[in-house]
Amino acid sequence: MWYNNILETIGNTPMVKLNKIVKDIPATVLAKIETTNPGNSIKDRMALKMIEDAEKNGKLKPGGTIIEGTSGNTGMGLAIAAVIKGYKCIFTSTDKQSKEKFDALRAFGAEVIVCPTNVDPEDSRSYYSVSSRLEREVPNSWKPNQYDNLSNSQAHYEQTGPEIWEQTEGKITHLVVGVGTGGTISGTARFLKEKNPAIQVLGIDTYGSVFKKYKETGVFDKNEIYPYITEGIGEDFLPQNVNFSLIDHFEKVTDEAAALMTREIARKEGIFAGNSTGSAVAGVLQMKDRFKEGDVVVVIFPDHGTRYLGKMYNDDWLRDRGFLKDEKLTARDIIAKKENQEIITIDSEKTIIEAINTIKTLNISQIPVTQHGNIIGKITESDILDALLENPSLKSQPVKNITTAPFPFVELNTSIDKITSLINKDNIAVLVTDEQGKMEIITQYDIINAIS
Repeated sequence: MWYNNILETIGNTPMVKLNKIVKDIPATVLAKIETTNPGNSIKDRMALKMIEDAEKNGKLKPGGTIIEGTSGNTGMGLAIAAVIKGYKCIFTSTDKQSKEKFDALRAFGAEVIVCPTNVDPEDSRSYYSVSSRLEREVPNSWKPNQYDNLSNSQAHYEQTGPEIWEQTEGKITHLVVGVGTGGTISGTARFLKEKNPAIQVLGIDTYGSVFKKYKETGVFDKNEIYPYITEGIGEDFLPQNVNFSLIDHFEKVTDEAAALMTREIARKEGIFAGNSTGSAVAGVLQMKDRFKEGDVVVVIFPDHGTRYLGKMYNDDWLRDRGFLKDEKLTARDIIAKKENQEIITIDSEKTIIEAINTIKTLNISQIPVTQHGNIIGKITESDILDALLENPSLKSQPVKNITTAPFPFVELNTSIDKITSLINKDNIAVLVTDEQGKMEIITQYDIINAIS
């Protein structure tokens, strides 16, 4: 048997029992693994549904351009369908999304426009506003508007809900889903509650999002809105796809808990999933008192871990945000063990002979080069030697004539492993700014001194 094109492989994703990570929960906890869709996310389902419905009602015409604001996964689903169906794609997204998501979209020929995160949805710079403006300006274009397009939730009513009901043989008691556009949770919940109104639907929200308070109070509180790191869930407005009457409870999960749980899932269950999956499983553990023996809890795992390699799966990214605390030395530890001495720099207009004298007098091997007080590069003993061997008369020339690229800057939380990887024959040191704003230099000697 074969499929006529990749779009026919969307759906019918597997259900997998979780074991180690939920060992303290008496219920059976099942993961609906949506990473097996061709775009590696659950968004393939609703992307194709929105396109097919737009074709039927004439909003999307042959050779048209699809323009959408997306955090990446919906864009991937739209881009794959566009390749098969012959459409162009322009996507707007926010600068908090992982680079891997943008790279994946561009791999399918889509144009990606990155917009600032920390602006209101109504701001002309927001990714919502930019996509709407482009739809008005680009001929023969169509904006799916995944947040308010009810084809989104309908896709899950027609597909995801029935699959879960069949796979659990109707035994599901709880559905746990991260809430972003609201399509997945609302469409799936509608189907399941029609089958069994007693099924509890639990939405996962993040701090900085408005959903939980709105559900509990009916108040849209702008004071609830602030920047957050977790991707794929939470919003600062109320999408039409979020049907609050179908959601029994919202559980908020911190950025830190979501990020660390994302890694734990890979290490304890062997499932390589994304950031919103970490939020969902962390939420399940926070809600463990809701579950009893005999319950069947289904958790949607929306997307794949490859889109978060530079974030949740990167130790230094986690350390920079204070999420990962381990025993490895960091830049902060190394400079704390250094002798307290001022970093030596040299102005770019000083002569090479002055640099030589400084190196001899202070018995150092490298000097950062400054211009108007800012570091613009470096010179080392080998730089000077190479230059003078080629032209001895350069001694009276300014240092800027032989300045090379500056030493890399690192954060205080950067691990010793990362620092060591940056120090090589071309970069014999790194720079770091301490908590008082004072610049420090870290050399191989400093690293050896710190670990000895």
